[in-house]
Amino acid sequence: MDLIALKQRFGIIGNSELLNRALEVAVRVAPTDLSVLVTGESGVGKEFFPQIIHAYSARKHNKYIAVNCGAIPEGTIDSELFGHEKGSFTGAVEARKGYFEEADGGTIFLDEVAELPLSTQVRLLRVLQTGEFLRVGSAKVQKTNVRVVAATNMNLQEAIERGRFREDLYYRLNTVPIAVPALRERREDIFLLFRKFASDVAVQYRMPAITLDDAARKMLEGYYWRGNIRQLKNVAEQISAIEENRVVTAPILARYLPQQNASSSVVVTKNAAPEEPASERELLYKVLFDMRADINDLKRMVSELMRGAAQVPQEPKQEVAGYLPTTAGAMSHARSMVDAVNAEVVEEPREPLTKADAQREQIIRALRHNNGRRREAAAELFMSERTLYRKIKELGIEEKDLA
Repeated sequence: MDLIALKQRFGIIGNSELLNRALEVAVRVAPTDLSVLVTGESGVGKEFFPQIIHAYSARKHNKYIAVNCGAIPEGTIDSELFGHEKGSFTGAVEARKGYFEEADGGTIFLDEVAELPLSTQVRLLRVLQTGEFLRVGSAKVQKTNVRVVAATNMNLQEAIERGRFREDLYYRLNTVPIAVPALRERREDIFLLFRKFASDVAVQYRMPAITLDDAARKMLEGYYWRGNIRQLKNVAEQISAIEENRVVTAPILARYLPQQNASSSVVVTKNAAPEEPASERELLYKVLFDMRADINDLKRMVSELMRGAAQVPQEPKQEVAGYLPTTAGAMSHARSMVDAVNAEVVEEPREPLTKADAQREQIIRALRHNNGRRREAAAELFMSERTLYRKIKELGIEEKDLA
């Protein structure tokens, strides 16, 4: 198998052993009709693998359909996947084929398969076992011959334990597993990818390509890259568009790399299962770090106020509306503010945030930051739109909370 030709065909960049192993598995399983489950963190490029499997299979001349299960509302996903009959529900003015019917003889890629409702999981299991399905509102059994490739960034074993994913469906999908490595597990590829993204921007907008000095390259390769390739591309595009100096130094690069917190210091091993994004623990960590930063900023402001008050020259006492009459009064007022801040910090552990409160606050922050746009907020929180919609409903977040 010529991996170089494969990478050139699909625009895949990298030479790490883990990436090459995943590509080899994809090519070897392609001629079969076995179901494949592609796992890996968000932003690692899982979408390339079903395309490779389809292109190297006997189905390559038939349809390839990719479905983002997390982007389809729960009330319509059965209709989208399996079709519906005329009049089966409000708005069904005519019969419609579903993706499984359209992809007959070809390949269907179910991205974010862990977001499927349990009722839809039962229908999918039947298709995988017997090749049969029912349109919504129909009693007529239909047959389909479809190769299913699924992908998820969640830990499905944990989802099974929580009752959110069927165990029998997991084993049907996971006939052949392909684990796509996170960017931090293939550090030798980071600079190659960055250089490619910077070059693409330079060609597209007719500008000189940015380059990294040795210190900046070392910083780039040592960063955690929580958002993986998607985050790396975003950083390369930002720097290319904003910086006038086309040689990027470490201090310049640092301005574009979000500060890493304690949840990013987990040691990742080659066999470690991908951690579910936007977990309750991660959201809690982020809220606590934001709170600590706010308190430190307030204390710093009060400290500066005290120093400024100490430098004010003594003047005869006079009452001026809206101002403190004496330097001593200003210092006393500043000290009382510091005491209030310290008291608040001391009392904080007595009323800790619950996990639900932490999640609620973090989601509201993201929605406010993105002016209520849920797609952008979901991307910032590293979760799917479906998960964000569910969390908004569970936590009782309303429009008035975003004001």
